[in-house]
Amino acid sequence: MISLKERLKEILITNKLITQEQLEKALELQKEKGGRLSDIIIELKLILENDLILVLSEGLGLPLIDLKRLKIDPEVIRLIPFEVAHHYQIIPLSRMADSITLAMADPLDIFAIDHVGALTGYKINPIIASSPDIAQAIELSYPDATKGIIEDLVKEMQVASSIELVKEDKEALPTEKELDRASHDAPVIQVTNAVLEGAVRKKASDILIEPMDKRLRIRFRIDGVLQEEKAPSKSMHPSLVSRLKVMSDLNIAEHRLPQDGRFKVKALNREVDFRVSILPSSLGEKVALRILDKSQAMLDIEKLGFNSDAVSKIKKVAMLPHGMMLVCGPTGCGKTTTLYSILKFVDSPQKNIITVEDPVEYQLEGINQVTAHPEIGLTFAAALRSILRQDPNVIMIGEIRDYETVDIAIKSALTGHLVLSTLHTTTASGAVVRLINMGVEPYLINSALVCILAQRLVRKICPYCKEAYAMKEDVAANLRISLNKIKKMEFFRGKGCAQCFNSGYSGRTGIAEVFLLTPAIRDMILSRAQEHLIKQQARKEGMRTLREDGLDAALKGLTTLEEVLRVTAPDE
Repeated sequence: MISLKERLKEILITNKLITQEQLEKALELQKEKGGRLSDIIIELKLILENDLILVLSEGLGLPLIDLKRLKIDPEVIRLIPFEVAHHYQIIPLSRMADSITLAMADPLDIFAIDHVGALTGYKINPIIASSPDIAQAIELSYPDATKGIIEDLVKEMQVASSIELVKEDKEALPTEKELDRASHDAPVIQVTNAVLEGAVRKKASDILIEPMDKRLRIRFRIDGVLQEEKAPSKSMHPSLVSRLKVMSDLNIAEHRLPQDGRFKVKALNREVDFRVSILPSSLGEKVALRILDKSQAMLDIEKLGFNSDAVSKIKKVAMLPHGMMLVCGPTGCGKTTTLYSILKFVDSPQKNIITVEDPVEYQLEGINQVTAHPEIGLTFAAALRSILRQDPNVIMIGEIRDYETVDIAIKSALTGHLVLSTLHTTTASGAVVRLINMGVEPYLINSALVCILAQRLVRKICPYCKEAYAMKEDVAANLRISLNKIKKMEFFRGKGCAQCFNSGYSGRTGIAEVFLLTPAIRDMILSRAQEHLIKQQARKEGMRTLREDGLDAALKGLTTLEEVLRVTAPDE
């Protein structure tokens, strides 16, 4: 049976609407950036949208409808949630017996048809309508959905976008008064709120707002992976950035220097903190927002996803009266969440706990948290000196970045304090070498350091569409995965369903390697042994590496093998 994409290609070539070379170019672009083939063909201006709709209607034998002349029953609209209609650019028109008539900009979108069918339980009869008509119908049919404003603005700004393309001179920056006025306009406020609320609803951890050559790109990081979202035209970019600056109490007239700030909003009946970073680029100011949603934070060691052996070791180290524990891994792997979970575990009225962070991500009740301000001299090292005069039992340092900070941290661990901190290294054994390279003497590392935890976050398989499959031995060999001890070479994956929006994943869990400083390892540190030798010794003494822990999680059906290979390096 011919695929839907092949059918589209056949129709376009047969009707001589595009050439084979133009089709190859469109397919190559689709391979690079994803998306629907029809959208890319229109974007490349190979064919007008109206012409494409007409030829699809004739070629596929599907009726073409003018939505402007149709009044849709609200009862039919309620069959499909706004988020689904908006995501796929579809609108339900009528219901007959066990089927729904669905107006679609792209009737070849099998994912939309399958999703709506699974969601409603009805058979789907697709018909064709233009994208602007569908966007307008969605706006009118879901009046209480603020996100529809974005599509409306996209349509309103089409002319401005085309004018922007022919400008040869550098576009003049708006004045401070113009930016201030624009940032308080109702449409800008509504669009900004729609973006923020959409990210919170989708449980995103970050929002990226990036000006590109001819358009504005908005992406959400969901479960550690970036996904592109609908965005207004590029002409709205200065107003959108200015609105975020106003919310963060930043200088709206400054476009040449990076700026950092934060703000708090009430979204979906809960308070959510946003950390803002604005970076000037050649095409305009890029904005990165980190979402700090307390309702999504699991500040419990037992719920981080680590295996029981790792949790037991962490708890044992956390109850020591003094010493240093480091948590390692790349940005966004959950290091701060792990440290907070340890603090919650050790917190008691008998302990004085103080943290110094840049910035404080979550306010923890009963714990004294200090925000570092390097620009006024309050560095980690300067804050630590003052903290030591506050009679602390437990000290948490957001990150060890330089020798001065690590020197005070180690001395604090040696003088009767439990010190927790993070370090940017990829493996636990690599943290030891990093400390030596920073100038710390090996004998001080042996005296102060107790444990190093390296961790990663992997996406969990969606429980609604999880399926098992057997891995072939030759594939395992190519991936350098040892399956000798595994009785059944069975792994799991998500097929994709309505619950996970066809991604196959839902949420994330942690994997970890716990590196304890045993007498043999301390001897190796004292002799400045290489990282791979230290790691070998730790594995001999029972340390399970990140790859091994991830493989175990994949065999248990928590995550996929692809996720484990994506976030972990192979063992020697």
